[in-house]
Amino acid sequence: MPDMSASASLAMTHLVTLAELDEDKVTPGVLGFIVFAVMALAVWGLMKSMNRHMGKVDFKEPRDAETPGGGEAKPQRG
Repeated sequence: MPDMSASASLAMTHLVTLAELDEDKVTPGVLGFIVFAVMALAVWGLMKSMNRHMGKVDFKEPRDAETPGGGEAKPQRG
């Protein structure tokens, strides 16, 4: 039976030479653009949702929360 590791490494050398990867010309390509566009749309949607939810928030505090004890402030005599 022939040695399988030798034939596997021979096949890998043929595949590597077919690729001819030039490290100076590597770009993100279409997949990188699609991922970036999806992330940009997700951020836009989240910001829009946050703006809508922040518009519903009422920032006014109730009257009884103005004093530390929660009751009405007594005037000081002096």
